[in-house]
Amino acid sequence: MAPFSSGVGVFLLAVALYFLLACLISWLVLFPSGRELLLRALATAEQGIGARLDRLARRRNAGLDTLRRGGASTLLGSAAFVRRHYLLFLGGAAVMCLPPAIALLAGSKSVLGGYEVSTREMNTQVSALLQGEQLVPPVDLPPLVFATEEVQQVRPMLVSASRNWTLLNTEYAQRLLLVFKIMKEKHGYDMAILEGYRSPERQNMLAGMGSNVTNAAAFQSWHQYGLAADCAFLRDGKLVISEKDPWAMRGYQLYGEVAESVGMTWGGRWKMMDFGHTELRVPGVMKKQR
Repeated sequence: MAPFSSGVGVFLLAVALYFLLACLISWLVLFPSGRELLLRALATAEQGIGARLDRLARRRNAGLDTLRRGGASTLLGSAAFVRRHYLLFLGGAAVMCLPPAIALLAGSKSVLGGYEVSTREMNTQVSALLQGEQLVPPVDLPPLVFATEEVQQVRPMLVSASRNWTLLNTEYAQRLLLVFKIMKEKHGYDMAILEGYRSPERQNMLAGMGSNVTNAAAFQSWHQYGLAADCAFLRDGKLVISEKDPWAMRGYQLYGEVAESVGMTWGGRWKMMDFGHTELRVPGVMKKQR
């Protein structure tokens, strides 16, 4: 048992050394300053190494025979140990390869600017939109459509909301119109915008009505930047908002799927679900304005 324990100890020491070497390689790959530090250290140690080599050369002849005998014995013992425990060595080699592999992957990601390359196929209708197809907003609905008792119970103060498409961000408006088109042609749902751009004053007023209305104060909502809208469905000329209606709930689910397929965020996935809400999160807009 003693030779086996000794062999295992040697193996564990070798694994530790290989791990340190792998970490060093990873450090050198990720940090150019590390390579510079290493080169300076090597240059500083060069003179001392030369002196040591001279002394070792003088002692070499005296200890050469001893080294040969000891080296041959160690080599034979190591070879026998490797043959008996080759599975352990293979597992150790796999573990040692992991840090350099992670370092190389991280290095390649930094070369790409920190952005992952998307492999998702773009919807052909979205592609056509981005290549120049311009969709036209629908005809404005009569104000009375938004003032019914049913609508007021679900969305109070909706009559005074803005439904002006020209106040929306152009890219967001085109994507939202594309969603309307797909919902009509593919799923048979007519859609209407309930509220698009929202002023900071109105946002604060709605926030003051409680968290059941909104948790966002002024400039904490994409509505203030024309990058969000609340929408619902038209059925027989009437506005259907409540998700308690099975037909409307099915429409909201389809609406969320279509909206996400064109790159928008859907409020139906939030903790406080807002099924009719979509927004286009443009990097830097919220941070720059707040």
